[in-house]
Amino acid sequence: MTTRLRFCLPLFGLLLLAACGKDPDDPAPPTTPPAPATPYTLVLPSQLPQSVTLPADNPLTVEGIELGRKLFYETRLSSTNTMSCGSCHQQSKAFTDGRTRAIGVDGIPHPRNTMSLVNLLWEPNLNWDGSATTLEAQARTPIENPVELHQSLAVGVSKLQQTSLYPPLFAQAFGSATITEANVLKALAQFERTLISSNSRYEKSLLGQAVLSADERAGRVLFFNHPGEGGIATARGGSCDHCHNGNNFLFTASRLGTTQYFNNGLDLTFTDQGRFNVTGQNADRGRFRVPTLRNIALTAPYMHDGRFRTLEEVVDHYNEHILTNSPNVDPILLLSNTDGGTKLDLTATEKRQLVAFLKTLTDSTFIQNPRFSNPF
Repeated sequence: MTTRLRFCLPLFGLLLLAACGKDPDDPAPPTTPPAPATPYTLVLPSQLPQSVTLPADNPLTVEGIELGRKLFYETRLSSTNTMSCGSCHQQSKAFTDGRTRAIGVDGIPHPRNTMSLVNLLWEPNLNWDGSATTLEAQARTPIENPVELHQSLAVGVSKLQQTSLYPPLFAQAFGSATITEANVLKALAQFERTLISSNSRYEKSLLGQAVLSADERAGRVLFFNHPGEGGIATARGGSCDHCHNGNNFLFTASRLGTTQYFNNGLDLTFTDQGRFNVTGQNADRGRFRVPTLRNIALTAPYMHDGRFRTLEEVVDHYNEHILTNSPNVDPILLLSNTDGGTKLDLTATEKRQLVAFLKTLTDSTFIQNPRFSNPF
């Protein structure tokens, strides 16, 4: 008994000393703040516009972009933990899904076809109707939309906060391990701003690094030519660049000073009102944002509702099936065609050549870039 007491008394003293040695009012020891995130230097391809505007409150950082990539493929942002942004925006399909209309977590079809995510740095408006004006604002919509991921962002944030993976990553990217809705959206936007495509065969041909075939070259002429241009009634062309302007090879709407929303003569009545849903202006009924033609051969089916399965069907529409009496049909479509706005009169050979040119806009390095791939 005496031996045991001699052993226990020193131990008791140590415990008592430890208990009394800390004043409960003493301040917590200082913690080392996270190191500032590493600025990311965005190197823009020389053939693309060099002037871009980034949000002052969301500069690109190495850590923010990598966090955004993980969140882009994170299934916890869906109500069933089974889908992510990457489910409908698949890299192999130029960030589309190959469906007529996207299918959300509940198996309900989205009313619209999935748009490609490419060169968003130069897009002033997003979605088919332009309802979002920043990537940060747009990123919330698919998470909370009942026909997409169908989960409040607040619930998604709570799920992320409970993981061992994400709090340290948010601390590295934004200086705090406390995850917020705003920082989730910022990280997603940072990643999406890096989805830049600029290495198609067409661009390589302009740089002398590739040679287009005879059909592809003929298709290029048709793409940029306008029927009857310069008073030449026999001029052959598709007038495609009226809406898909080729300046800087961006192949997206760029009629500066006008609009980037058009009614391309698909319907007489509109199940989907398009831009009207945003503006409430009757002139915008049936108008939709002009999509990029980059990687267009990979993003079938086409149009806002995915009605056309192939590029050949798209060309056929513009060649001879425009509904000229569609409300708000764009006047350029009427002026461009050779027979009062009903036909382009392209031959079967010319249509094949035009499709051949469109396929040169595929950038295989973009769809294989590991910086854009699923990190899990």
